[in-house]
Amino acid sequence: MRTLVIVDAANVVGSVPDGWWRDRRGAAERLRDHLRTYAEQGVPGHPGPLDIVLVVEGAARGIDSVPGVRVESAPGSGDDRIVEVVVETGARPVLVVTADRELRRRVEAYGAQCAGPRTVRPVRGDETT
Repeated sequence: MRTLVIVDAANVVGSVPDGWWRDRRGAAERLRDHLRTYAEQGVPGHPGPLDIVLVVEGAARGIDSVPGVRVESAPGSGDDRIVEVVVETGARPVLVVTADRELRRRVEAYGAQCAGPRTVRPVRGDETT
C-alpha cells in the first residue's frame, strides 16, 4: 500500500525566510512543483512511489494539482483540512510534513507519522527542481 504524504504548505514554505511572503501563491506553486520529484523517489523512511497531497490555505488557495501532487485548498484552516485528510485515509500509512506541534499532536492521534519541513524542502541552489 502506497504511503500518503500530506504536506502543510504554509508551514513548509514559511520554514525558510526566502521572501515567500511577497508571493505566497508563487511560493506554494514552487513547492508543489518541487514535490513532484518525491512522488516517484520517495522521502527518507518512505520509499516511492508515494501519493502526495499539498494542503494550501489563504492566498495560495486555488492553485492547480499537477501529476504526482494533488492540491487541496482548505476552505478555512489548513490544519483542520490536514486532519480531515488523515481521517479520510483510514488504515493507509500517512506521513504529515509539518513543524507545527499542535498539528502533529492532532494527526498522531489518528495514527499518522510526522516529519519536519526539511524532509521536502529544496536545498539551497536546488529551488528550481
